[in-house]
Amino acid sequence: QVRLEESGGGLVQPGESLTLSCAASGRSVSRHAVAWVRQAPGKERQFLATISWAGTPAYWLDSVKGRFTISKDNDKSVAYLQMNNLQPADTAVYFCALNGRRFSSGTDNSADYEYWGQGTQVTVSS
Repeated sequence: QVRLEESGGGLVQPGESLTLSCAASGRSVSRHAVAWVRQAPGKERQFLATISWAGTPAYWLDSVKGRFTISKDNDKSVAYLQMNNLQPADTAVYFCALNGRRFSSGTDNSADYEYWGQGTQVTVSS
C-alpha cells in the first residue's frame, strides 16, 4: 500500500518561511517523481514544483520561482518543499503527489500522479 503523508504546514506571517515534508511509504522517492501542488478555496489546483527520480527539480508556477525549493532525501524517502518569503497569496492546502511509474520525470499533469497525500494547510496572515 502506498501512502504519502504531508507535514509542516501552519500559520505564519508574511515574509516568514516554512518547510513542508512528504513522507512516502510503499514507494520510494528514490525511484519516483514527486510533485508539490496547492489548492486554495474556490481556485484551481496549481502545480508548484516537481523533482524527478534522479533529483532534477522543476518549478511550474512563476510566483514561486526563487522563493520555493524542492528537494528530497532518498534514504528517508521524504520530499521537501522549502518556502521562503511567504505571502497571503500562498495560503492554500498543499499536497504532495507521487508518480507511480519508476524512473519518472517531473510533470505538471495531474494524471501522471497516481498517489496523493491528504494535504497540509498553509495560512499566511498578519
